[in-house]
Amino acid sequence: MHRFRLFPLALAIASLAACKSSPDITPDPAASAKPAVTLPAGHLQMSEAAGDGDAESQIVTALGKSSAAKRKLVVYVGATWCEPCQRFHKAAEHGELDSAFPDLDVIAFDADRDREKLAVAGYYSKLIPLFALPKADGTASGKQIEGGNKGDGSVAQLTPRLRGLLEM
Repeated sequence: MHRFRLFPLALAIASLAACKSSPDITPDPAASAKPAVTLPAGHLQMSEAAGDGDAESQIVTALGKSSAAKRKLVVYVGATWCEPCQRFHKAAEHGELDSAFPDLDVIAFDADRDREKLAVAGYYSKLIPLFALPKADGTASGKQIEGGNKGDGSVAQLTPRLRGLLEM
């Protein structure tokens, strides 16, 4: 299961249950916004970029949160049909990357859905997955790795390359 998604879901269900069980409480519309959840130190944290809005604004917001938490941020571009992308997501969800990247935040974009807004922000690649370091204004820095092997060794092949990118 998605450990980085379960906690917000559990909070939302608990909030909804509390509202339904107390007829005197009127739900606050602002409370229906997705809560910002930060995992404890030592965990890779992956969040999906919103389908609407420009990439730069979303990345700048994510950079601010990561910086405040003394974490690093990488922009990730993948696709549901991409096997190395699927394997990376699964490894992240199961905590298999926590020890390698304990202070890494990943903002994930979908290559098919977000291609145009990513191009406006300077995020280009011939292959996916794409991992890129953003500049402070949310645009691409040009420091990136792209592509991955298919099969069981894909995450093992991506891990040292991502580590090298983060050291740039």
